[in-house]
Amino acid sequence: MTLGGFTSPQARVAYDAAYDRGFAALPAPAEERDVATAFGTARVYRFGEPGPAPMVLLPGRAGTTIMWEPNLPAFIARGPVYALDLIGEPGRSEQTAPIRDADDQAAWLDTVLATLGLRDVHLVGYSFGGWLAANLAVRAPDRLASLTLIDPVRTFATFPVSLLVRTALALVPGIRRWSRPAFLAWISGGAEVAEDDPVATVIDEGMRTYRIALPTPLLFTDAQLRGLTVPVLALIAARSVIHDGRRAAARARELLPDARVELWPAATHAIAGESAAEVNARVLEFLAELEQRRESPERA
Repeated sequence: MTLGGFTSPQARVAYDAAYDRGFAALPAPAEERDVATAFGTARVYRFGEPGPAPMVLLPGRAGTTIMWEPNLPAFIARGPVYALDLIGEPGRSEQTAPIRDADDQAAWLDTVLATLGLRDVHLVGYSFGGWLAANLAVRAPDRLASLTLIDPVRTFATFPVSLLVRTALALVPGIRRWSRPAFLAWISGGAEVAEDDPVATVIDEGMRTYRIALPTPLLFTDAQLRGLTVPVLALIAARSVIHDGRRAAARARELLPDARVELWPAATHAIAGESAAEVNARVLEFLAELEQRRESPERA
């Protein structure tokens, strides 16, 4: 298997310019680190001072830390937040070895948390980052205090054929220039995106300039989901194009032993940004409930 990387030095320059513009829209991080793993280095940004029960954010495909722009101020007000650019994707992380399967995906993420000395982590993942978060919880849950999954891909339901076809078209040389904007609009339910939107710009540039070489996420089995040992908040968009939202919510409710599963009828897959205020409030409410449960277990 080949490595992910930029298509040319010129592509990297163009992407870095878009990344820098997007990153300027974020609150200033208190620290940035490149954490070495067996599969490359992961760029990690810390917002706020170190403290207990930190939030760790995993973005959707090509979203990088920049996709959390609508969410970071609210999350930082709660306490320490660590945001990662994913290894094998566009961003400031660098892949140096093939990532072959779900075990490898869990291994590099677990290494990052261990190197940073993080425990009792509230892991928050959106889209592919949601799958990555659930994958770590399935394979190496010891550092986790909770799991928040925001319309996660291939976690509770499979990809529809329409998504596979449109994704392939968005990556085909010669037609991806016109198909990529149409793909992004389709993902967001047809919502118009401003040309200077920092999140949309960095995703678009990442899709244009970077070739991802990661394995397709595997759908979790019933046994894996039943075996999850941490509390879960699952926010699922009923109008999502990455799965059948109603089926995903039903399966999550059936299989997760300690979960709050919400199906948002009007939401599209762009839920984390489109409904940022509501997402922020629900995530923070969930974490506050968990903290109260830990302080007063007899009320749980």
